[in-house]
Amino acid sequence: MSWRTIVISSSAKLDYQMGYLVVRKEETVKVHISEIYMLLIESTAVSLTAALLCELTKKKIKVIFCDEKRNPSSELVPFYGSHDTSVKVRNQIVWDTEIKTAVWTEIVIEKIRKQAEVLAVWQKKENEMLYQYIEEIEYGDTTNREGHAAKVYFNALFGMDFTRTEDNSVNAALNYGYGIILSAFNREITANGYLTQIGLFHDNMFNPFNLGSDLMEPFRPIVDHKVKEINPQQFEHTEKMEILDVLQQNVVIAERKEYVSNAIKIYCKSVFDALADNDVSLIKFYKSEL
Repeated sequence: MSWRTIVISSSAKLDYQMGYLVVRKEETVKVHISEIYMLLIESTAVSLTAALLCELTKKKIKVIFCDEKRNPSSELVPFYGSHDTSVKVRNQIVWDTEIKTAVWTEIVIEKIRKQAEVLAVWQKKENEMLYQYIEEIEYGDTTNREGHAAKVYFNALFGMDFTRTEDNSVNAALNYGYGIILSAFNREITANGYLTQIGLFHDNMFNPFNLGSDLMEPFRPIVDHKVKEINPQQFEHTEKMEILDVLQQNVVIAERKEYVSNAIKIYCKSVFDALADNDVSLIKFYKSEL
């Protein structure tokens, strides 16, 4: 099972050699491809061979490229993630509206529940209000309890003056973490043979990752808790590495302790099973160890 997140943060040449990722800097380091879950290219002074990119794609390893400010800007997404991609895509296009809405409702409920749990950890009394919102959720969240919960949640966690649109280190950390989580979801979506563009609820014509944006919602509070924990006064390399560590945190899913990266894999597969079998009870959500 792959578990390593490899970060290349300075000038280097990367290539592929007999099953290994070879990193050539002042010293040469080799990492076996089978051990790699994600490769993060943080510096623009990195060169990679086409042979390496092809092998990383074959092994379904997520590759994220950062811009000149070292923020995630793009990722490597394979055209074909599964041997039966064609039938998976045909099924995805005609997913029944009722089951999509039912799955989305469960996702929203779980997201708010995880937000309430984070507030409880930080001893914020507003967690009780979020549990009340869960009781009020209607099918498809037609009354937008998710949006109301988000406002209460972020103000309770980061202060009454906090807004998600402000340009500050907290939002930079949140956006970075969400980007990493979204990339992990896109990896699993394509690996299972589905398109990232066609979502359950998200339907933005300019968003190539609508499905990932849907599925990742219950995992956002993991990032929120980490950002609150590190309380970044600036957002540079050290803080980014702390945020990146969320993928190696432990959670419980399917009655087993797993890294977040593997929990995402299990959860995604369960959602696709629920959509295929028209049964939301098949969805496996994680339990946090906060």
